[in-house]
Amino acid sequence: MKSFFGILGDRFGALSKFHGGRDVQRYFPPTENEQSAKDAPKKQKIAVFASGNGSNFQVLAEALREEVGLLVCDKTEAYVIERAKKLGVETLVLAPKDFATKADYEAEILKHLDGVDLICLAGYMRLVGDTLLDAFPNRIINIHPSLLPAYKGAHAIRDAFEAGETTYGVTIHYVNKELDGGQIIAQESFEYTGHDLDELEAKVHAVEHRLYVDTVKKMIDPK
Repeated sequence: MKSFFGILGDRFGALSKFHGGRDVQRYFPPTENEQSAKDAPKKQKIAVFASGNGSNFQVLAEALREEVGLLVCDKTEAYVIERAKKLGVETLVLAPKDFATKADYEAEILKHLDGVDLICLAGYMRLVGDTLLDAFPNRIINIHPSLLPAYKGAHAIRDAFEAGETTYGVTIHYVNKELDGGQIIAQESFEYTGHDLDELEAKVHAVEHRLYVDTVKKMIDPK
């Protein structure tokens, strides 16, 4: 990861552009002192991809305010968009159904990733395709609410709970073509012998929030 933050260009309160007839929503929060940003030490730029509520996006954006420069979302009604607006993070919203192929969809995303050093998936409910994987080799990571390789998929916490597990955890891994595959970067486990799925989910999310921030910080500044 050798590229660094630059100035993202002119800022606007909100902007919606059409690309090939498709509604591409982009929100550019205003800045009070762009010149001071130019003079400040350059930081690595992170793009976060999310599809839903966005709690992992929020903890990353709050902990890494200078680094998290873009949210990419594939759901026009996802609450994560509101989180990004409140935090002043530029947002790109694209609906995959508006594109003929996954390659076309990801090619449009690539147009907006200039200068990005690391992509963090945070509840992004799509398999990443070759277009993004080839453009960002070993620079896309994901967080998953299980101790991979066990319990892959969208319902990992529930699946582990219903299987009667007593050891749960969170995994951060590099992204490849496989569902929840790729080399493991970090894992953390904990014991839970209760019978309340909501309580278990809250414990998993607490670990997610801390582990993701700690891991990303180490990746962008390994000293």
